[in-house]
Amino acid sequence: MKNTTHIATAVLALAAFGAQAAELAISSPDGQVAIRIADDASSFNVVRKGETVIASSPLGLELDGQPAFGLLRLESRQDTKEDRVIPLVATKASAARDRYVGATLAFREAAGPRRRVFMDVRAYDDGVAFRYRLDGTEPVKLRSERTAFVPAGDASCLLTPVDGGHEAQFERHRVSELKADAAFDMPVVCATPSGRTHYAITQAHLQGYTGASFRREGEALRLQLSGVPGRQGPAFVSTGGLTTAWRAVMMADRAGDLIPSQLVGNLNPAPTGDFSWVKPGKTSWDWWSGPLEGVKPDLAAYKRFIDFAAESGFAYHLIDAGWSFGAGPCCDPLPTTDIARAADGIDMPALARYAAEKGVGLLLWVHWQHLDPRMDEVLDTYARWGIKGIKVDFMNRDDQDIVKFYERVAEATAKRQMLLDMHGAYVPAGLQRTYPNYITQEGVLGAEWNKMDRRVTPRHNLMLPYTRMLTGPMDYTPGGFRNATPATYEIRAVMPQTQTTRGQALAMYVVYDSPLQMVSDDPANYRGEAGFDFIKRVPTAWDETRFISGEPGEDIVLARRRGKTWYLGAMTSEQARTEKVSLGFLPPGRWKATVWQDGEEVREVRRTQRMVTNKDVLSLALAAAGGAAVVLEPTPAP
Repeated sequence: MKNTTHIATAVLALAAFGAQAAELAISSPDGQVAIRIADDASSFNVVRKGETVIASSPLGLELDGQPAFGLLRLESRQDTKEDRVIPLVATKASAARDRYVGATLAFREAAGPRRRVFMDVRAYDDGVAFRYRLDGTEPVKLRSERTAFVPAGDASCLLTPVDGGHEAQFERHRVSELKADAAFDMPVVCATPSGRTHYAITQAHLQGYTGASFRREGEALRLQLSGVPGRQGPAFVSTGGLTTAWRAVMMADRAGDLIPSQLVGNLNPAPTGDFSWVKPGKTSWDWWSGPLEGVKPDLAAYKRFIDFAAESGFAYHLIDAGWSFGAGPCCDPLPTTDIARAADGIDMPALARYAAEKGVGLLLWVHWQHLDPRMDEVLDTYARWGIKGIKVDFMNRDDQDIVKFYERVAEATAKRQMLLDMHGAYVPAGLQRTYPNYITQEGVLGAEWNKMDRRVTPRHNLMLPYTRMLTGPMDYTPGGFRNATPATYEIRAVMPQTQTTRGQALAMYVVYDSPLQMVSDDPANYRGEAGFDFIKRVPTAWDETRFISGEPGEDIVLARRRGKTWYLGAMTSEQARTEKVSLGFLPPGRWKATVWQDGEEVREVRRTQRMVTNKDVLSLALAAAGGAAVVLEPTPAP
């Protein structure tokens, strides 16, 4: 890690501010972004390029069983500057620049018990963040935070209602239009009335804390902490002292410019130890093309998928629900189920060896309620079997007990050099930065729902890169090759269809961020099919990500680089369009462009090649609900 850190400390007496010093400003390194905290810690606001993004909004903590904090006065301020480059493992870039101006503000009650509250505040060029801390060793019972966000000018925002599995559609509303009794998930993605700043309100570094959602209170989005189900009283109880999650506002000129941001990850601790063993890649998967109740244990079926993964060059095969001893139909946590034993007739160590001989690693699905009480025993068993990772499902909560479970399983799998994929998961808050083996997660309305209803529309697919994907990788599970249009699509649990073209199916492998990426359909639906050659070659982790163009819910063109080769993904919603893609992001020289784009029929993909330079504009014809994928390879001059 290259690290250049400069810290300056100043202890400021209250008199130094005087009565007129109403705000404490922390400005970004480039001077374009500022967060201002009231000198009594009662409110904050955020400004970017001279424009108010978040108007004056409340701050504070509400303790359970203790009197409310009295008037707070600034006691000291410690300023910090950070500028370092953090190497990354298996994600959307090979490195992250962590560059900010920060301050730790210490406030003390002016009277009464004279309690102290700390605020850590950071201003980045692409956003701001803050959190609260209470020192001490005594447990803290927290009823709620007073934290709220008042988007300036009744902003137009993309929001999704709170759902246990965080699997809902994003819709656009003004804050004034929201129902006061409804809860909304993170992130909330808005634009200022001028359109000059697009921003996302989210959270980071949940470890040791609890999740949260938003409710409208007047002009504000008020934070609501997630309490442990069935526990009365405080939403959160600490073992000693208190450090809250970071509250973050990501900001950029365009909605898509938020996609490359590393802000959420940078607000989390860097990993400790060696994670060079983490291997990103694609995986075959047996559940999506099969019945809803899961595939019955079948050695021949498992080997068929393993053979397909091997011949396709995929790193993994995921065996989903139903493989373990005593399992019933998907996916209840039955007391008869033993996830440390395979079903009768399945020799899991032998199957893992069979896969390994073909260069394929096995991943296993487990229900979190079976894993939680036996974590070490189960994972040690899997390590002996030769299992390379697990998919943990159905938490469907984000309270402090579940947040603790996430960290436990991330640490436990890392210790055994296993990958971790969380389903039924809350929206990412950056735990992947601390544990790079935590390689992907759900918390998204993904393609599995094509088996059950019509919500995975082209418009929904074009919302995700601008909303949910901003917070971290998403296991959307793309790759459906029985493509249809919204008009011809039929809901099928077995061998399901998609509502998009084959071209869009390919583009998802570039646009959607998931270092462990599913190839979700049945092997029979890929062999000899147009476009499968692209899926076999596209990477799943990247050295660089660049947004080219697009609008939420409408279209996107995204570029990602692996080594010297660039990959483009282009997607459109229900409207057909031609994307004119300037190649100015390429270095000088000649480049071979291989293009897969929509044909006349929904499952047709046309593959063409041409030579280009960085002065060219690539024209991509996208059908309605369609897409295109491009590979750009440097080519020596003739």
